Amino acid sequence: MYIKRFLSLLAVLALSACAVANPDTDPLVDLGDFRLGHNVVVTKNAQKIGPSRTFDLEAMDVVLTEAMQKRFGRYQGDKLYHIGVNVDGYALAVPGVPVVLSPKSAIVVSVTVWDDAAGNEESGGKLNDPPRQLTVLEQLDGGTIFGSGLTRSKEVQLDNLAAQMAAAVERFLLENGEWFGVTPIEALPEPDLAAAGSVPEGGLPVVDGEIIATPLPEPDA
Repeated sequence: MYIKRFLSLLAVLALSACAVANPDTDPLVDLGDFRLGHNVVVTKNAQKIGPSRTFDLEAMDVVLTEAMQKRFGRYQGDKLYHIGVNVDGYALAVPGVPVVLSPKSAIVVSVTVWDDAAGNEESGGKLNDPPRQLTVLEQLDGGTIFGSGLTRSKEVQLDNLAAQMAAAVERFLLENGEWFGVTPIEALPEPDLAAAGSVPEGGLPVVDGEIIATPLPEPDA
């Protein structure tokens, strides 16, 4: 009886889990005159946040750049805008005890947007200064209910995060819709990394606006 109840619970959780962002199936939103110009992702300064698998930063650059291109290359507005993404930190969940000690993977990025047509102005066309920092968590699916460190490779974890990051950047643009001639939407609160188990309680150490990773023993890759 208890086994049947447990399996039923798993089925409900799987059906109710959030879907991973996917530009192949996600509808286009109204971004007015937006068309992607330069798509720049910088990973060289990325720090591991808390317990995390290690990922080659050059390979991470490729994965994140492709995710941004896939999502924003869909828009064919009349004006060019450039997006710069700097990866501040990442956590690729390590295996842990199900439910209790299985953190979610996360990535923290700082985003800057430029208006190409305003490039000769004093601002250089930069639309936001300082950059907007976004905290992005992986989304649950049937294989990540109990922490993706148990069931997913670090490559699959990063693919998930990359898709969610690009979707979060898209929402950031929507929150500033006036840049593109559309009505802005309301901003959502930032996810809590500590609550997701990706960092110790108390949050990330920050010095002069930059995340300082907490030194921890290297987990198995």
